[in-house]
Formats: sequence, C-alpha cells, structure tokens
Amino acid sequence: MKEQYRETVEYLLYWYDYNQRILPWRQDPKPYHVWISEIMLQQTRVEAVRGYYDRFLSALPTVADLAAVEEERLLKLWEGLGYYSRAKNLKKAAQIMVEQYNGEVPGDYQALLALPGIGSYTAGAIASIAFGIPEPAVDGNVLRVMNRITGSFDDITKASVKKKMEEELRGIMPKDRPGDYNQSLMELGATVCIPNGRPLCAKCPVVHLCRAYREDTWQLIPVKANAKKESTSCERTRFVLKLGERYAVRKRSDKGLLAGLWELPGIERKLPISGAEEYLKACGYSVTAITDMGEAKHIFSHIEWHMQGYLAELAELPLEYLVRDTAAYGESGDPAAYAFSDLQFVDADTLAREYSLPSAFEAYKKQFLVS
Repeated sequence: MKEQYRETVEYLLYWYDYNQRILPWRQDPKPYHVWISEIMLQQTRVEAVRGYYDRFLSALPTVADLAAVEEERLLKLWEGLGYYSRAKNLKKAAQIMVEQYNGEVPGDYQALLALPGIGSYTAGAIASIAFGIPEPAVDGNVLRVMNRITGSFDDITKASVKKKMEEELRGIMPKDRPGDYNQSLMELGATVCIPNGRPLCAKCPVVHLCRAYREDTWQLIPVKANAKKESTSCERTRFVLKLGERYAVRKRSDKGLLAGLWELPGIERKLPISGAEEYLKACGYSVTAITDMGEAKHIFSHIEWHMQGYLAELAELPLEYLVRDTAAYGESGDPAAYAFSDLQFVDADTLAREYSLPSAFEAYKKQFLVS
C-alpha cells in the first residue's frame, strides 16, 4: 500500500502549487501562526476561521501574549468558534512554551505531541508546515482521500487504522516538502474529494490512481462503523432579563458542557408565555412586560437544545437572588434554582466587548447585542 501512497506525491505537489487556496497562515507559516490556525480549523470551516484568525493574532501576536492573557478576554476572542476547550488548551500550552521553550513553539514532533490540545494530526501539521519535519498529518480528510485511492474498506473510526496510515505516510513523506504534501492532501479532501456529496473526480490530479473511481465505490468509502453517537434532545427555556438598560447573564459551572462560559439564565423545560411569567414572579421578579422571542435549536456534538426564549422587562430585583445558595440547586425548575442566582446585570456595550456568550444563544443575543 505504501507504493500506492508514494505515487501520489509528485502529482499532488504539482497540483497544489497551482490550485491551493490563498490563506493567511499559508502565506506566513510561522510556527505560532500555524499552531493557532490548526487549532481554529478543528471542527470549523476555513472561511469561518479567517476573520477570527486575524483578530486573534492582532490581540495576541506572540506565545507570551497568549500565555499571559486573562481567560475572559481569551474566551471573548474565541467567541463564535465554539468548542471553547480548544482556547483553554491553547493558553495552557502557551504557558508551557514560556516555561520550557523560551516562549517559542517547539520544533520537535514529540514535544509538540506532549502539549495540551495537540494530537498526532496537529503535531504533524505544525512539525511539517512550520519546521519542515517529515511527519504526516492524518485527519478525516486524509483518511477519506487515501482510502478512496487505495479502495480500502478499513473503518476509519478505529485508532489502529489511523496509526497504520500515519506509519505508511511517514515512510513516503517528501523530505524537501513535507508541509506542502500534507497540505495538498488536506486541500484535495476539502475541495475535490469532499466529505459530503459526489467527489469532483474530473478535477482530481490522482484520479488515474484512484480505485474508488475505477470501481465506483466512492459512496461506500470511507467506512465509519458506529461513528455517529445518538443525539440527546433537551428542552430549555431561556430568558433575556432586562433591568433598565442592563441585561442578565450568569457563569456556567467549571465542568461539563460550555464549562466556565457565560449564559442566559433558564430552566430545563419549555414554558408557555403565561407559565414563564408565573415562574419569574415566583422567583421574586417584578415583571412589567414579557415578550415571546420564539423557538431556537442548537446542536452540539451529541446533544440538541430545543429552546423557547422570552424577553422579560423587570422593574426591580428581588433581594433574595443575592443570597441564594447556588450549590443547593440545579436547573430543576424550582423557583429558587441556581439559574436565577449569581446573575450579573451588564449593559449591552460591555456585554458585546467583554463577555463571551456561546453561539448556542445566538438567536436571543440579537435582543441586546448589535453584530
């Protein structure tokens, strides 16, 4: 199989030279830039990343800046990209780089692999693109491309399959252009041998080598046995609580989904508008007006939130919310639930500038945040 991989090298490098997309991290492949871009590109489309990448580097141009940034500011810079653990791991890794590598991204594959948030794919991408080290970068795109070329029906969800491909590719990596070869495979998987729908075989530089093309088995490859986790559906009511020109947000627990991020208060069930008003009054709020903001859905990797939102204008705050014991309650629907304690009422400008509200609340953020 290694020889089949080897045959792709010349064709893919030639194709990549003339067909690669112009991307800022490719134009200036400093180790820090490559690292940030690769982390951002996990689970996120290239076009969506461009703006975030520029903004992030403007705010945090060096490893030392990233290591020293306050978490709230870091999460605000990351706002909209999702999977916030990536940002937290970036800071942890940057702190290690400051302590152990003089504030530089280490130019060693094993050292990269040992850093928080960096797996074999990311380590291979940084090592090859930024340092010219002949290490493979095998992700879903590469597994799909290579398994179609070889006609392999191996289950790509198995770690052993990925490891085997890494070993095969390591043996054929071009020593003079390992980064370009890895990126050519990524590029082919992103733009030609696409993940959803029919591959654009007429544009493929290695179609003559492709067994899936010859045997018309592209729909069957790659194999992903039991790859999709069953999604859990959860109902929520979310409130935009308005007190004068300020709006309520609260910080989530440091563990679990959206850990440590800000959110709109709510409960774990859907309420009709009459029930929502009654609920708020039972919590001690003086509601002067309540407006239906409609339903919204947000899909996480294995959980779906089905939400109903309400804008509630308040005359004043109940004193009790300041002293409730947050550890004693969960989002249970009880009027004393922690969803209505530990609130911070913040004006819209400060919210937009300093607070990171996950995209799960995007449908309701428009009530007080101007894009």
